[in-house]
Amino acid sequence: MDTCNSAEYTAYTTSRDLQYAGKSSITIAVCQPGNSDSVLDWNQMTPNPTTSIERPTPEPLNGKTIVVTGASSGIGRAAAEVVAKHGANVVVAARRADLCAEVAEDIRKDGGEATWVQTDVTEHSDVVRMVRHTLDTYGKIDGAFNNAGVLLDTGRIHEMDADVLRRSWEVNVHGVWLCMKAELEAMIRQADGGSIVNDSSRNGLRADIKRPAYTATKHAVSGLTKAAALDYARMNIRVNGICPGPIDTDMMLAVDRGDTEVRRRIESAVPLARYGQPEEVAELVAWLLSDRSSYVTGQMVGIDGGLLAS
Repeated sequence: MDTCNSAEYTAYTTSRDLQYAGKSSITIAVCQPGNSDSVLDWNQMTPNPTTSIERPTPEPLNGKTIVVTGASSGIGRAAAEVVAKHGANVVVAARRADLCAEVAEDIRKDGGEATWVQTDVTEHSDVVRMVRHTLDTYGKIDGAFNNAGVLLDTGRIHEMDADVLRRSWEVNVHGVWLCMKAELEAMIRQADGGSIVNDSSRNGLRADIKRPAYTATKHAVSGLTKAAALDYARMNIRVNGICPGPIDTDMMLAVDRGDTEVRRRIESAVPLARYGQPEEVAELVAWLLSDRSSYVTGQMVGIDGGLLAS
């Protein structure tokens, strides 16, 4: 391994309040090789945008505007409610207008700020309207949780109709693509950075039996997330994904069919020996959307009770 002498180091000192380190400043030494044949051309590198690390506030999303798709139930609804409790203005988006209105009203009753817009993420015009409604209502978009998705698999590839893959792709991949495109365009115009979280799955990292369409489309979400993280990092737009395991939602009910024995078998395979709760996932989403995760981008974060480690 090459070493650098003192003449090849450039020191950078910041005066951030590094509460967790118990220090008021930190000096970082960066080796800058003078070899013009290096794989990396250090002279062409530009510094990443940085966000000051401040003392944590009780409401880490205070004043931020967050869009949540698939927000009418399950993880999406929990995320909308949790980010509102953390101080965000929430835009509740889903296909069912009645449930969108209900979630927004519940948030307001609980002291939060929310609006809603009926949105089918597979329709470009709906997604454009969603972002326009957000900007018209709050003047900006600071973050988004692209959560809308479907699990339609009923067997192995040769046993399923091709429409299962088509519909899975429309919602899980094309829908995320359309949302990201509209959200990123708005964030770029604002020139103030932002944070996007995409809902992938444990199956976006690892396959399960009799889930080919879901596994394929969730792997695609993971790929989109990583690609976008690289493309927009220098604009201070962070893009991450979450990979939930078994979470106690209607989607999981479709898997275990309400059968307590099936649920028991699934839970026995989880190191923490239980289903996760939507609110636990929502807290992870809120953290990724907040400045507390300011150095995190391009990550697919598992939240599965330890399954990915087993």
